[in-house]
Formats: sequence, structure tokens, C-alpha cells
Amino acid sequence: MDFRHQAITVAAVASVSADALLVVLVGSKAPADLPAALGKALQAALKQGDLVLEAGRTLYLGQVRGVKSPRVAFAVAADSTPRSVKGAFAAGLAQLKGLGGRHVAVWIAGAGVLREAHGEALAAAGGDVSYLYRHTKPSAGPTPKLTRATLLCTRADEAAVDAGVRLGAAIVAGVTLARELANRPGNHCTPAHLAEQAQELAKAMKLEVEVLGRKEIEKLGMGALLAVAQGSQQPPRFIVLRYRGAAAGDAPVVLVGKGITFDSGGISIKPAAEMDEMKFDMGGAASVLGTLRAVAQLKTRVNLVGLIPTCENLPSGQAVKPGDVVTSLAGKTIEILNTDAEGRLILCDALAYAERLKPRVVVDIATLTGACVVALGHHRSGLFTPHDALAEALTRAGDAALDPCWRMPLDPEYDDALKSNFADVANVGPRAGGAITAAMFLKRFTDKLRWAHLDIAGTAWKSGAHKGATGRPVGLLTHYVLAQADGA
Repeated sequence: MDFRHQAITVAAVASVSADALLVVLVGSKAPADLPAALGKALQAALKQGDLVLEAGRTLYLGQVRGVKSPRVAFAVAADSTPRSVKGAFAAGLAQLKGLGGRHVAVWIAGAGVLREAHGEALAAAGGDVSYLYRHTKPSAGPTPKLTRATLLCTRADEAAVDAGVRLGAAIVAGVTLARELANRPGNHCTPAHLAEQAQELAKAMKLEVEVLGRKEIEKLGMGALLAVAQGSQQPPRFIVLRYRGAAAGDAPVVLVGKGITFDSGGISIKPAAEMDEMKFDMGGAASVLGTLRAVAQLKTRVNLVGLIPTCENLPSGQAVKPGDVVTSLAGKTIEILNTDAEGRLILCDALAYAERLKPRVVVDIATLTGACVVALGHHRSGLFTPHDALAEALTRAGDAALDPCWRMPLDPEYDDALKSNFADVANVGPRAGGAITAAMFLKRFTDKLRWAHLDIAGTAWKSGAHKGATGRPVGLLTHYVLAQADGA
């Protein structure tokens, strides 16, 4: 979808030439500044009980006398904050996307001065509503005809709104890429396919890419990654993507994404129920690719590196067994007590590799633990870092992107749960505090890094009737990388 903005007077809203006009009504009172034709239509709808001014309500009116656009819809927002407005945008666009129009004009009545976040919210809502997965589902239906959205600005900081629309469009492109990759079944999105997609992205966005196969991974000494991969016939890959937007001497921001393209749990096999959703276990890798795409589209002045260790975790006669001890790239030995705690194993080798890049900061992103879902549900991603300033920066980025996270503890007492009689560290501790002990495991491989870990197990996909990848946390990561370019 193409996103734009247009400066306009209130009186001219009814004369806008578009296929549809979506009017967002803010608050529980009818706005006083509606053009006469829209005001009359709204009062009639309220009087007849067709619309109630409660957040989330929408009404499609069709053609309204005195309004040039042949389709008119109302959507109600609780207030004019970007979060509320985004919800109203999405609800209203959903009403209109199945109709015949291609261009929708969107006006927020009574919202005050529009700013950057409102432009970004329009793009984010449009991206959510227009996305349709069809790669393995030819019967998904026709592509929605709605292809353009224009935010009408009667009172706005126009430069800021324009910047917000451009930022939002780039994030939508990144989110869409992440969703497409994560939604593909495990027999389509293999480690080799993920590497091919990275190479295609590099070609399209002028990135540098390096793909390491099993022999190169063995030569490096990534014993933890190889241990997870050994149960599958699909060979592992280690993907390195570089975006160079700043001076060659500037230390890069490094994003590390977990790329388990299917996770059966290995010998410690998962229950059959909902195991199909383990195709989403490469959501971290997908978000790294999506973020690189967004940052490159925005031509951000920063050096950014994406590291993606990727393989399958399957049981076989060659699979790693509970009690096996392997040696990581960092030289630390690991006792694998549970083969379903595989994400931290491939990440620890990637974190050790990241140290070689002399980064300014490293953020790893992983669908790591069900325990994080228990702790935080599906709204906020889990954030773990020993660095207060980094925690604050990532939290601000998530809030700005409407892609929030929540900081979790890393008290040293949690580290005791990872002691092993047979190796330097065990890969799991007791069930209690499982998201924290997983982060504590990763922390052991970050002594020389300014590091944070995002556990996105609760936010990377949805289950049930709306099952599918969300593309999170591409928004959070893009905002964070942009802040680094600004010197934050």
C-alpha cells in the first residue's frame, strides 16, 4: 500500500477526491468541526443508534450527499494518541478494504495537531489490514483493491507527518517480509531457503551477504550450533548480512536472530498439540531480515550487521541427546540437559562470533521460552540486559513503535540454576524462572559485549483463528537503530 499525506482545510474535507473517506472520531462527543454534510450524517447515525461513540466502533455509510468520495465510513478512537488512532485506522480500513475503491483518504476529526507518530500509525494500520498470505494458499482470495491511503492534515506539523509516513512505510515493508518468511511452512522455509532470501534481500537493498555452510561452521568451531543441527537432514547455515550506512570505522550495531526453521524439541520432543506453530521458531531471524530491509530503505546513517544461525531441531539416530556435552565457539563446554532448549545453543555461538565484529551494541532476538509467554502474555516482548541505558533505549523504541517490551531481571542468583557437574554450564535450569535462566545462559557469552536479549515467544505470532506471524519486533528494532544513527 502507498502511504501519503495532504494538507487541507476542514471545509475541503468533504470535497476530497478519493474512492473512500474514512473519518476518525476522537472521544465520546461528536466533533464540532465536521463539515456540514458529514456532521449531518453523523448526527443521523447517532440518533438512529447505528453508531455509538465508543472506541473500536465503526460504521460504513456508503455514499453521503454533499461528500465527493462515493464511500464514507466512521471509526471511533478513544483519544488522539497514536495507539488509539492506529486501532481506529485499522478498524476503518478493514471496513473498506473489501469494497471497490483503491484510494482511501483518512481524516482525524478534532485530533489537534498531527505529528510524526500519526503518520507512522496510518502506515502501520494499513500494512496490517492489507497483508494477505497466499504463498501456499492459492485460494486465499483476490488481492485487496485498496492500494493507497492519504492522511488529510487540517492541523499538522507537515514535515513531521511526512517523516512518519515514510518511516511507517519502511517498517511495514520490513514487517511484511518478516511475516512472509515466518508464515511459510517448514518444508518451504528451510535453512537453505532462509539463506537464499537473505541473498535476495542483499541484492535488492545493496547489502553485503555471506552464507556459511556446514564445513565453514565446523571450521569456525560452532559446536553448539552443529549439535542442534545434527538431527536433521537439512544442513545448517550461518548468515552474515551487512548494511554500511556510516563511516567504515564506525562500530556496528549487531542484531542476532534465532533461525530454527522447525523445532520439534529434538529427543526432548514437544507435545503434538500446536507443534505446527514451531515453524514460527525462526521469528527472530525473520525480524532481523525485516529490520535490515527497513533500515536500508530509509538510508539510515549507521552500520548494521545481522547474524542468523539457522537449522532445524529434529529427533533422529544422529540427534544430540540429553546429557551430551558440546564445545561452543567461545570455548565453553555445555551440558545439554534438554534438547528443546536449543535456541540458546545456536545463539551462544552467534554471540561469540559477534564479539569479533567489535560492535557498539548487540541485541539478540529469539522465540526462546514458553516461560516468557507465561510471564508477559502476548502484548509485550521480554527484555533482558544488564545495561540500564540500553534497557531504557530499547523500551523507548518499543513504545514509539507501538511494539512494546518489558524489562525482566538478571539477578546473579538466577545463574546458580545453570551449574553442571560435567560441563562449564548446563543449557537449562529448573522450570521456575525459565525465561530468566535462558537469558542468564546467553549472558555467559557476552562478557565483552554491550548486550540485550529480546524474548519474543509471546509476540512473534498469533494462534487460533488469526494464526500467523506478526512481524514483531521489526518496529521496535527499526526505531532503536534509527536512534543509534542519531547518536542516542
